[in-house]
Amino acid sequence: MVSQLSTQDESHSSVGSLFARGHAEMPVDQLPLERVAAQPTFFRGFGPTVRDIWAHRELLGQLVRKELKVKYKDSVLGFLWTLLRPLLYLFVYSIAIGVFLGSSRTIPDFGIYLFTGLLAWNLFTDIIGGCAGCIVGNAGLIKKVYFPRELFPVSVVGAALVNFVLQIVVLIIGYSITWKWPHADNLGLVPLALAVLVVFALALGLVLAASNVFLRDVEYLVDVGLLLWFWMTPIVYDWTKVHDKLTGHHLNWLFDIYLANPMCDVVLAMQRALWPGGLTARGRAFFYSGDLYGRLGIILGISLVLLWLAQRLFARAQGNFAQEL
Repeated sequence: MVSQLSTQDESHSSVGSLFARGHAEMPVDQLPLERVAAQPTFFRGFGPTVRDIWAHRELLGQLVRKELKVKYKDSVLGFLWTLLRPLLYLFVYSIAIGVFLGSSRTIPDFGIYLFTGLLAWNLFTDIIGGCAGCIVGNAGLIKKVYFPRELFPVSVVGAALVNFVLQIVVLIIGYSITWKWPHADNLGLVPLALAVLVVFALALGLVLAASNVFLRDVEYLVDVGLLLWFWMTPIVYDWTKVHDKLTGHHLNWLFDIYLANPMCDVVLAMQRALWPGGLTARGRAFFYSGDLYGRLGIILGISLVLLWLAQRLFARAQGNFAQEL
């Protein structure tokens, strides 16, 4: 019996070697087709994609550096534009909203109050705007070599986070000038708010990146949508104005919809954590008294589900990217 099994194994191995040798001698156009990077099932493909992205982490780092370099290529000021743009927004809104409309007279340290919201909003717009055009903008790479296409939106997030860290320098300078610092009790809201922002923005960015390949108008619609979204978020105005106006007309349900905006909760959390003016008696009136930890936790859970769904839709669409591009 043992001799028969060994004889069969030897025959199988010899047949296999002959088959491999035959394939090596065959012309390329006559070789059998072999499927590479087979698409996993819809419900089980997220994990393999994450592992694939981790395996290409060095390439991801290169793409992040590319995003940072290309954005300010051939500019004289370079990365200083990362600081100048939010400073310009801060100056314009401080004059228009703070001085002309009188918000600086009611909200203490209005400049820092405004910048804490702009800090989160700039991160959000950098991710959404960058993701929308990241696939189309890298068409040359996509048509030449295979690697996880999700690396492009993830690299946009990485570059946006680098810019976010640079912009925090402006906020620290503001603290140093006013010599008013945030209270440590609320700083725990910052990482939770950033996690919600990044996960939610990446989920939305994956959908926009894939959609823009098939419909190039998406990139322009994003600009319009972000403009509307900005004014639906309490950045240049305080949330109490919306609350008083809607509840005064018995539209509490509409105010609940307003608070369901993820960026609204993120901005409220950043203001509570990073705005020292809220520690004063006058400033406490502009703090949102609700459970922001609980709200952000729920939104983070929903955003993770949306990220999973967005990645699966992105994976289904990426097979046609090269053809569309």
